Amino acid sequence: MSAEIIDLNGMYEDYFLDYASYVILERAVPKIDDGLKPVQRRILHALFQMDDGRFHKVANAIGQTMQYHPHGDAAIGAALVHIGQKDLLLDTQGNWGDIRTGDSAAAARYIETRLSAFAKVVAFNPKTTEWQLSYDGRKKEPIALPMKFPLLLAQGVEGIAVGLSTKILPHNFIELIKASIKILQGKKPKIYPDFLTGGSIDVSDYKGGKRGGKVKVRAQIKTEDKKTLVVTELPYGVTTNQLIDSIIKANDKGKIKIKKVIDNTAEDVELRIELPAGVSADVTRDALFAFTSCEVSISPNACVIVDNRPMFLTVEEILQNNTEQTRDLLRWELEIARGELQEKWHFASLEKIFIQERIYRDIEECESWEEVLEAIDSGLREYVSTPSDKVKASDKRLRLLRDITEDDLTRLTEIKIKRISKYNVFAADEKIAAIEAELKQVEHDLEHITDYSIAYYQELLKKFGKGRERRTEITDFQDIKVRQVVANNVKLYVQRKEGMIGTSLKKDEFVTECSDIDDIIVFKKDGTYQVTRVADKTFVGKNIIHVAVWRKGDERTTYNLVYLDAKTGRSMAKRFHVKAIVRDRDYDITAGAKGSRITYFQAHPNGEAETIQVQLTPGARARTKVFTFDFGDLDIKGRGSKGNILTKYSVRKLTLLEVGSSTIGAMKWWIDRSTGRLNRVGQGDLLGEFDTGDYLLLVTRDGQYGIYDVDENFYYDPKMIEDLAVLYQDSVISAVYHEGDKGWTMVKRFEVEHATVGQLYQFVTDHRSTKLYYATASDGAQVVYTYKAQNQKYTKELDLDSFVDVKGWKALGNKLGEFKILSIKEIATAETSSPESDDDEDQGKYKPGDTIELDF
Repeated sequence: MSAEIIDLNGMYEDYFLDYASYVILERAVPKIDDGLKPVQRRILHALFQMDDGRFHKVANAIGQTMQYHPHGDAAIGAALVHIGQKDLLLDTQGNWGDIRTGDSAAAARYIETRLSAFAKVVAFNPKTTEWQLSYDGRKKEPIALPMKFPLLLAQGVEGIAVGLSTKILPHNFIELIKASIKILQGKKPKIYPDFLTGGSIDVSDYKGGKRGGKVKVRAQIKTEDKKTLVVTELPYGVTTNQLIDSIIKANDKGKIKIKKVIDNTAEDVELRIELPAGVSADVTRDALFAFTSCEVSISPNACVIVDNRPMFLTVEEILQNNTEQTRDLLRWELEIARGELQEKWHFASLEKIFIQERIYRDIEECESWEEVLEAIDSGLREYVSTPSDKVKASDKRLRLLRDITEDDLTRLTEIKIKRISKYNVFAADEKIAAIEAELKQVEHDLEHITDYSIAYYQELLKKFGKGRERRTEITDFQDIKVRQVVANNVKLYVQRKEGMIGTSLKKDEFVTECSDIDDIIVFKKDGTYQVTRVADKTFVGKNIIHVAVWRKGDERTTYNLVYLDAKTGRSMAKRFHVKAIVRDRDYDITAGAKGSRITYFQAHPNGEAETIQVQLTPGARARTKVFTFDFGDLDIKGRGSKGNILTKYSVRKLTLLEVGSSTIGAMKWWIDRSTGRLNRVGQGDLLGEFDTGDYLLLVTRDGQYGIYDVDENFYYDPKMIEDLAVLYQDSVISAVYHEGDKGWTMVKRFEVEHATVGQLYQFVTDHRSTKLYYATASDGAQVVYTYKAQNQKYTKELDLDSFVDVKGWKALGNKLGEFKILSIKEIATAETSSPESDDDEDQGKYKPGDTIELDF
């Protein structure tokens, strides 16, 4: 018996294509029509078939779904729990797990579910559903549910198929409905992700959720005090356990410094991060975003099945498709309703004619069924209206809209004698009139289908929108400079004579604490310098005179030096910055002659200039052998400049006499009110110019003040910032507030006393009803305020400087009145004028000139 030979050529190609198509179409990627994967669709269909208004055991629902889904119960159970955790299509009962902590649901036999009222409204209508046989041919299942809502965008989806994947982020329920209404109105809305876990999101590079875009998502971190940070909301896709693990790993690697993490998550997320003494809470907050899962980057990839083919679309295109489909489905439902109403009107009219005109008597003499039908048809025929009929105006008889069928005649014969004998013509006319009114409304809705669709969405919003407001705040994330926030996790040492630097030279001279990603700048006596990365041990060249951490783009650190030019014998003085380099490359800062050397060197962090004493050698021919030189007389130039001639004579000694002030000048700083951060690039509102030693004065909306160092690490919740200003020696804060204990509105002015940097001080009483209305650090503050007394509103102006004298910060102040202020607005002056900003008002920020509406 000969063996059968099977040709394998091309078989694997066909098999792979078949498998890939199956995974894409039947498992991993959702259809654009209803936003569901097959397993999700079958679960919902099974629950609809089971629905009796009561809860069902999930184990039972899984078993029912297996009639339609050809895979195991574990896959169905996991998908069902996933749908339930979205809190949209299912009502749940029992322990369904927690997406915040990553806790899994209880066993299927212990938890229960049923379709939500929302799901029944938007997802099911057997009359508009297309059907197919199930995998074993025993049951019918929907090809796609008649979804009248952008479910795909509301729930989001993630799936990995063969050769492609999909990742669509969830969007806000209310915003999706409003965007659908805008589409129906001919507008082009933009939509952005929103997550159940809250947090904040930067959508500047979202690109409509298409391939190539990305979003950054952050946890919500609050500073409770200078030693405690509290995480209250999580980034999308990150659980509390994962977040804690990432924090511990970052601490172990030395990227951040923390004391401990305490997980108090219950109804709300609460991760308490305690800091060791001397560690800045603001810097640690930024470091958490830089080195832990407190900030994650997500790359969406909106891929859906359209006409049995995978397509990559933007979320706006998906929403457009869903909105048009909803309108088409609503039109289809209205057309079905119209047909049903026409049938009801037709039979009600037939019945009226049959009984009122006593046509039933015509069948008394009939001897066969055919004669009965013929007699009834003959009696009704004159009431059938055809296009060719010309009905006289005097003919008021009821006219049927369509021809009479055998089914119509059969139904008439089934009317009982009892009903005929008690037939009420008046009630019949009312019923027909009601059907006609309903039919007229349906016809109107069909003619105005877009308006009808808008009304449908508005009803959804009214009925199901409560409690579905946006949870994830949309904001612009300021880039965190990793080198500024990384914790100093290593110590740097130097062997000056041998030219070695590194973290392992622990027996040699200590330089500074730094991080293991820092760059180090090294100046040597021969007039060269180089920048290199921190390492265990690195040779950089002998006779080191200066070692420090170097920051790229640093325009403040200034190097003042004197070098001896070996070619001319002159001593040259110069000042320069080092803003950009190539690592591990030697740069010459002398004139380039071999044998030149540095005789004096100083590095200043803020462009300070010093005065030095120059002593010439006794044999010098100069008349004055001792004189002073001020580096402030030199311009700051590039590192390649030769410098200015200090003296052409031989120098015996150079001595530092005095370090002066900065020659660069004060720095301008701006506050970005969307992020609560300072910057020097002109982003946001200008605070002023800050010189060396200046501090920032912060006034908060809950009645506290504090002073802070001015740098890019500063952060405060932008919603809580009342005022920011340069702190002067005689800075005065003026405030209007409601004193809760006495029930009075008070005005106070106080001078900012010596305070610990970074610590807040409460300048209003701590009564729970105390409320700060207005506060400023500007001079000459004047406000206009509105209050209500004896059921009448009053508006008055107030000059705070003349109303109350400057007192201590703990003083209550002077009484303005026994009322509560409804609104307060700063009166713009020549010194304090500030344009109003709608954007700031929308974001809940306050600027001088904005009106604050206060709700008590």
